[in-house]
Amino acid sequence: MTANELQFDPARTALVNVHWQRDIVTAEGAFAPFFAEAVQRHGVIDSTRSLVQAAREAGVPVIWARAAFRPGYPELIMNTGLSHAIKDLNALVEGSPGAQIIEELTPLDTEPVVSHPGTSAFPDTPLDAILRRLGVETVLFTGVATNITVEGTARDAVNLGYHAVIVSDGCAAATDAAHDATLETFSLLGQTATVDEIQAALQGVAAQPAVSAR
Repeated sequence: MTANELQFDPARTALVNVHWQRDIVTAEGAFAPFFAEAVQRHGVIDSTRSLVQAAREAGVPVIWARAAFRPGYPELIMNTGLSHAIKDLNALVEGSPGAQIIEELTPLDTEPVVSHPGTSAFPDTPLDAILRRLGVETVLFTGVATNITVEGTARDAVNLGYHAVIVSDGCAAATDAAHDATLETFSLLGQTATVDEIQAALQGVAAQPAVSAR
């Protein structure tokens, strides 16, 4: 994608950051064997931190989505391998260190944090209501995993009428192949863009030619 193709009104744009939680993205987390290596190797925490700062400076609302469950997982529907893995690993328990958003991406007190039980941050949460109250038309997405909750939330955004953009170097998956496949497929539904391209669009200037995030 070129910077000319990426056009949005910052006044009608929001940044939604999905599952930047210790159990998911850190080397000490319950899901470390799946995601921590890719997160570190591709530097997606630093990339996302840069974008979050740029969004704040541009006045773009920043919103956070997290998975968190009460002890015993009464909200968790046990119909997927992922659900069983969450329970078996005793991961993402509300109030536990693992459910917390990582320190590098600590939300501001004024930034909404929505909690959800499934693979999208829209169902059974106030996310859609928050975005509509803010007059948002375009939603930018970062997070982990690209092919699970990032994609699931972005697809729901499209179905709800938003223009959705997945930030290619602000996401990671268990494998690069899974990450790349999601970006390729999603280009039929919304857009993908790099942090540099989005920052340039926020500033109203042309970005330099992007280097592939993978």
